[in-house]
Amino acid sequence: MPTFICKLGSPDGKVLTREFEATDAAVLKKDLEDQGYFVFNVSKRPLKFFLSSGIIGGGVKKRDLLLLNQEMLVLIKAGLPIVQVIDTLLEEYESGVLSNALRQVKEDVKGGDSLSGAMERHKHVFPKLYTASIRAGERTGDLPVTILRYIRYLRKMEDVRKKVISALFYPSILVVVSILAVCLLLFYVIPILSKIFTDSGAELPLITRMLIAFASFVRGYFLAGLLPCIGLFVAFRFWASSENGRYLVDRFKLRVPYMGAILTDYSLAAFARTLANLLGGGIPLVEALHMATGTLNNAFMERSLGEAVKYIEEGGRISAAFARTGIMPPLAVRMLLVGETTGALEEMLVNIAEYLEESLEERLHILTATFEPAIMIIMGLLIGVIIVAMYLPIFKIAGTVG
Repeated sequence: MPTFICKLGSPDGKVLTREFEATDAAVLKKDLEDQGYFVFNVSKRPLKFFLSSGIIGGGVKKRDLLLLNQEMLVLIKAGLPIVQVIDTLLEEYESGVLSNALRQVKEDVKGGDSLSGAMERHKHVFPKLYTASIRAGERTGDLPVTILRYIRYLRKMEDVRKKVISALFYPSILVVVSILAVCLLLFYVIPILSKIFTDSGAELPLITRMLIAFASFVRGYFLAGLLPCIGLFVAFRFWASSENGRYLVDRFKLRVPYMGAILTDYSLAAFARTLANLLGGGIPLVEALHMATGTLNNAFMERSLGEAVKYIEEGGRISAAFARTGIMPPLAVRMLLVGETTGALEEMLVNIAEYLEESLEERLHILTATFEPAIMIIMGLLIGVIIVAMYLPIFKIAGTVG
């Protein structure tokens, strides 16, 4: 969903600059005016892809959010008022996006706003799930319990993310090193040896002539071919960021053999754990389902589960709704049915998340166990063919000289 930067005039006469997520600028402007703001300007936030991915600053790392909540939990348990809690936090976060957001949150809270309402205006800093959890804690009067639950949730999600990264790190290094080795041979070693062969006047084997011709073609048309590739990539990124393009790309991802199953397990595990956390925080089921669906990060799955939520809103059973989507494993659907029947839905969702995380870890282990030797064999054969093709003439020339 696009992010818009809004310059607003508040009812008390202050000029504010805030960021909001919305489907359309006109709809956002109308919503803000309905809330009593005078809207000076609404502009789309640029470079959303880079900002959201962390390539360019603009967001807050999960680690910083985790530390913030740990410190906030200690201060609230000590009995400090919210404004004093934020003042104490600001002593540590002196500058940056988080400190700026906290200062504005403090002013809004002093003006009579709730903590969750003040945080909700800074969606680029405080995730929607987080503000919803804070709001639930304010309603029930158990804010420390809610924050503790969210801390545990963040830790678990970070553990899963680290497992995925560590499993894919070594194969990625192998691929990069192999590509660099082949490039070194094509752009540096082969030109030197081909000049030696040309000066010697010896007749070259077919495989050597083919390799030299291929290397010359790559060197000659590398830049000419690179620019169209960059253009195609940029065009693809724009298309993939559209609603229809993102849906088709995400559907394709899930249909890729084996990798699709890994992506499905990862997304559903995050969804189940998020939903359990929201239900545990006292958020109603339908509202929790709508928010948890946003953690899937896959348009195809979001649309499928969106249909399931509509079915639940019409009075259907949760397990039946998820069975209709066809994206949740049968065992997970049966576990949902048991949790729904026994009234232990939150506990069963945690069990489903753990089951999917175990399945994910097993799939990643199998992937790395097979992928690493496969890469080494393929790249070893490729580099071996290049070396043999370039050394055959050297042996021939040495034999002629001898």
